Amino acid sequence: MLFPVGKLPSDILAKMLKSYISLDERVKVGPSIGEDAAAVDMGDRYLLLKTDPITFVAEDIGTYTVRINANDIATMGGKPLWLLTSILLPEKHTTNELVEEIFRQLSFACKEIGVSLCGGHTEITPGIDRVIIVGAMIGEIKKDRLITTSGAKIGDDILLTKAIAVEGISVIARRKGRDLEAVFGSGFVQRCKGFIERPGISILKEAELAVRYGDIHSMHDPTEGGLATGLLEIACAADVGLIVEEERIPVFPECQTLCRHYELDPLGLIASGSLLIAVNPRDTGEVVEALNNNGVPATKIGKILSKEHGLKIKRGNEVLELPVFDRDEVTKIFD
Repeated sequence: MLFPVGKLPSDILAKMLKSYISLDERVKVGPSIGEDAAAVDMGDRYLLLKTDPITFVAEDIGTYTVRINANDIATMGGKPLWLLTSILLPEKHTTNELVEEIFRQLSFACKEIGVSLCGGHTEITPGIDRVIIVGAMIGEIKKDRLITTSGAKIGDDILLTKAIAVEGISVIARRKGRDLEAVFGSGFVQRCKGFIERPGISILKEAELAVRYGDIHSMHDPTEGGLATGLLEIACAADVGLIVEEERIPVFPECQTLCRHYELDPLGLIASGSLLIAVNPRDTGEVVEALNNNGVPATKIGKILSKEHGLKIKRGNEVLELPVFDRDEVTKIFD
C-alpha cells in the first residue's frame, strides 16, 4: 500500500505508536495523535520537545523552521528557548549564497523570539532537488501551567485566531507564483507570499494572551490537513466530540480566491498561523476581547461536546459530518 504525500494516516501512526513506543516515568506527555510536543519532568518544570520538518517551501525556509517549531511549544503554554536543525542541501544546487541566506534567516528568526540556535547538522544530500530543514525546538513550562491538546473539556468553547489558512496562502503563492501572476497580478502574489509576516505564521502572541486572560484547557496548531484535521486531532486527543459552525469560520479573501482557482477546500488547507483554543465558556468573552484589543482577531467557532455526538459542522440549517482529509489540500497543486 502506497501512502499519499503528507502526514502518515492517523490510524497507521496510532498503531505504530502503540506497538513500538515505550516511555520512562519522566515523560509526562509522549507521542500521541494531536499532541503538539513532548513534556519531560525536570523537577520543578517540564522540558518541552518538538521536531518538525519544512518540506513544502524552499523560499524563507529558515524563517518557517523557527516559527513552525516554536508554535508547538507555545500551544503547550511554554516558552521556546533552544533550536537544533538538520539542514539537507540539494546536490548541484548549493552555493555559498544559499547557505548564508539560510543561516541568516535562522539567526534572525531565533533572535526575534529569544531562541538560541544551539546545534544540529548540515550536509549536501543526494537525491533531493530543494532544501529541507528539520527543526527540533526545546522549551520550558512550569508544571502547573502545562496545557495539552487532550485537556479539552466537554462544554468548552472553541476559538480560532486570525483566519484560515495563513500558511496555505503563502505556500501556494511561493510554489505557483508565476502562474498566479499571469491571472491575478504580481501585487496579489506578493501579498500572499507576505502572509508569513502579515498577519504572520507565528502564534506565540495569541497563545500567551489566551493563557493570561482565560481558563484555557487546550490549544492546538492546525497544520497539515488544515482546520478540519486540527479539530479532529483535538477530538482524538481529548476523547470528545465537537461541533463548529461553518459561517463563523473566518476565511481570508486570498484563501477563498486561491481555493476557487485550484478547486481546493479551505477546511483542509494547511493552516499554521491560526490557533485553536478550548476555553472555559465563562472566560470566552474576556479572551476574545483581549486578543482583539491586541491586534489578534479571534472568533468563537464551536463547542466541545461529549464523544457520542461525533464531529459535526453546521452548514445553514444542516448539521453534517466534519469533512475528513486524507491528505492536505495544498498537495493537489503538486500533482
